[in-house]
Amino acid sequence: MFMAPKPIEGEKRVFMTGNEVVAWAATAAGAEIMYGYPITPQNEIMHYWTRMAPKYGRKFLQTEDEISAGFTTVGGVLAGKRAFTATAGPGNTLMQEPMSMAEMMRLPTVLVVTQRGGPSTATVIYSQQELTMTCFGGNGEGMRIVYSTSGHQDLYDYTIKAFNTAWKYRFPTFVLGDGYQSKMREPVTIYDPEARNISMVPAEAYMGNPGTPGVDRDPVHLRNTYNMEEELLKVINDNMATYESIAPEIVEYQEEEVEDAEVLLISHGIVSRAAQGAMKLLREEGFKVGYFRPITVRPFPAEQLRERAEKAKCLLVIESAYGQLKRIVTDSLYGCTTTIKSYMKPGESVTVEEVVEKVRSLY
Repeated sequence: MFMAPKPIEGEKRVFMTGNEVVAWAATAAGAEIMYGYPITPQNEIMHYWTRMAPKYGRKFLQTEDEISAGFTTVGGVLAGKRAFTATAGPGNTLMQEPMSMAEMMRLPTVLVVTQRGGPSTATVIYSQQELTMTCFGGNGEGMRIVYSTSGHQDLYDYTIKAFNTAWKYRFPTFVLGDGYQSKMREPVTIYDPEARNISMVPAEAYMGNPGTPGVDRDPVHLRNTYNMEEELLKVINDNMATYESIAPEIVEYQEEEVEDAEVLLISHGIVSRAAQGAMKLLREEGFKVGYFRPITVRPFPAEQLRERAEKAKCLLVIESAYGQLKRIVTDSLYGCTTTIKSYMKPGESVTVEEVVEKVRSLY
């Protein structure tokens, strides 16, 4: 079969759905295999990937369920493959077990989440109700990296970045999108990472390397089960110390008009587009409104937000969930006396006009 040299030469402007963008980004990043199981609104990531993968010598395996998709992704990583998976809603719930295992074993798994409404099956459309689960869903301490995307350019950029972050720091890395981004089309610039001087961190096999362990090379110890409390305590403390030391290198955020803001709008993901649009309209009307968007929701830019929050009179947390972002913000700002209010629409979109009306009511 003819193999095309590269998925993308240089860069070009295209008009795509978000799921198509993810498939192109993973291909451009050199992902070698995707493991997956169908669930709306993620399905087309698998569909687009399987159309492109044979052209570039890549692989795909559909498993019997999301638990298997998560564990086969773990297996692919152990074999030294730049592997990834994608899911949503109940599938994200099922994948927490393999992702928790990846946390304990420090494995660079990559998981794209296209959030849908919950709890349980709920709706297949859209929400931000998987924030808590994606950041802290495993039965551990949440030693994972989560990028929250606001649109198609983010989906492309941070899907590529997720592979580098995962393999550089060796923690599970998530791209947190949603059903709206998955299904809508918008302009996006896709590119070959090399064209922007982005070097991909090489994938290395954990297992199956040549030579005799203990003779020709150091043995590999991979454990996710510990018999003694003291053993587990040491591993958790060591891993958490590493996680906290790298967090300042990983944290990302976006902000506008924060220096003199009386009301600071805080949002993530696609909702931040409504917050940003509202901020601009309110500024035109003379309201001193600022905008702060955490891009990494885990680790969270707590220090940066605190610095801005302490200057404001009121914080307005806007989200398509019932307080999941607000809980993270409140925990991060413990001791800050600035009033925190919220505008919550779980499972439903938030518009610019709604945010503008809410902010006016605060004055």
